[in-house]
Amino acid sequence: MSDKQLPAVKLAVGMAMIGTVGAFAVESGLSPVSVVFWRCVFGTLFLGLWCIIRGYLPDRSLSLKRLTYASLAGVCMVLSWIAFFAGFTLTSIATTTIVYHIQPFFVVLISAVFLRELISLNQVLWMAGAFTGVILASGLIAPSGVINIHWVLGVALTLVAALLYAISTVVGKGLGQQRPEITTLCQTIVGIILLAPFTDSFRSVPPESWGWLIGIGVLHTGVAYVLMYSAYPKLTTPVIGVLTFIYPVVAIIVDWVFYGHQPGVIQMTGMILIALCTLGVKLGWHFPVGRQRKISL
Repeated sequence: MSDKQLPAVKLAVGMAMIGTVGAFAVESGLSPVSVVFWRCVFGTLFLGLWCIIRGYLPDRSLSLKRLTYASLAGVCMVLSWIAFFAGFTLTSIATTTIVYHIQPFFVVLISAVFLRELISLNQVLWMAGAFTGVILASGLIAPSGVINIHWVLGVALTLVAALLYAISTVVGKGLGQQRPEITTLCQTIVGIILLAPFTDSFRSVPPESWGWLIGIGVLHTGVAYVLMYSAYPKLTTPVIGVLTFIYPVVAIIVDWVFYGHQPGVIQMTGMILIALCTLGVKLGWHFPVGRQRKISL
């Protein structure tokens, strides 16, 4: 394997691993708050050890300002994880994962509204298409009788999770060039502090749940993140944009094969629409709408 191929393989493996997080969360059998708490615990242990071994700690560049930004981003990320995992229990792994991928468009909206960043007409059109995809992918207009109040709540929580993730991303811009491993470590530590009062002791965790919880912390929050972070700087935006969709594809396959949740035609149409619109934004695809101008919201 050449040095040029290795980063792409790392990102692909990392995304495939992340695609199984829904199954691990469901199989643990615990509440979303408990799952996220133990994710933070085992993620902190792995990332802390990793950062020490790699020489990233102690981090002398971690100023009070950066620590504040990292903590604020951490609160949003932890709450996002809770809402995301709650979506799994109320809808399906595939639906939750696909709807969650609307978060890049929330980043654009937040940046445009609160940071006064200009956006193009192309971005507006891609966002409109993506939110249309959410309506279709959510299953809320499916002809079957599967949809109920729990499903609607699950979709709503997933959108909240995506919004919180987007806020975390925007806040994280204040961290500058801080290593992403350090940022994630700060976030998992914040998660432990934030959720400890609301989580039962380890004695209340069934023995069969520990493997799944350790997996979420070590594999999905540790190994997968390290693989992705090491790959991003060495890959072009188009390659990253395409490989990112390994995550939802794996989630859909897992949900279909292991839980029997096969998306209907309308849902699949919405999923494909979200994927295309996300790629359109990431890869800079243009609509034939004449001269492009930046606009503000």
